Amino acid sequence: MKHLPKHLQPRWRYLGVEIESWPDADFGRRALQRELWYAAQNLVGDAGSADLDLTVLRFAFEDGLGSALVRTRRGRTDSARAVIASLSTIDDDPVGVRVRGTSGTVRACEEKYIRRASESSEQRQVVFDGEERTAVVRDGRVDVATDDGFSGATDLDLQ
Repeated sequence: MKHLPKHLQPRWRYLGVEIESWPDADFGRRALQRELWYAAQNLVGDAGSADLDLTVLRFAFEDGLGSALVRTRRGRTDSARAVIASLSTIDDDPVGVRVRGTSGTVRACEEKYIRRASESSEQRQVVFDGEERTAVVRDGRVDVATDDGFSGATDLDLQ
């Protein structure tokens, strides 16, 4: 079968996405892909979702921090950004997502927007709410382990 001529081939844009969650969150590329498809269907409908054609090409997630490279059709980046911004949970884990930027090639997107070196995280004992608890500290953010999961805190909240 012959390839399509260059002027008939689909044009793509690549979005560099930053993902943040609690340190104990555990989900993979498939879970993110599924949530993107559901969010696109809910936000722009079935036809709009098919037109966006959101696909997760690269994914890395560890210790509550991660990144993804998401492909969409050229001219649909605004809708794709809206769909990505509407994500609030992945596999019942609350997440914060942010589109760091858009690029025309995978390589440029990885070089500009996907963080290669992970932030260093440190585990230590802190006093929070009058009790000594375990906390994960990364880049000035403190996630304190409580009975109900994790709670975000700052240095001023700790004694």
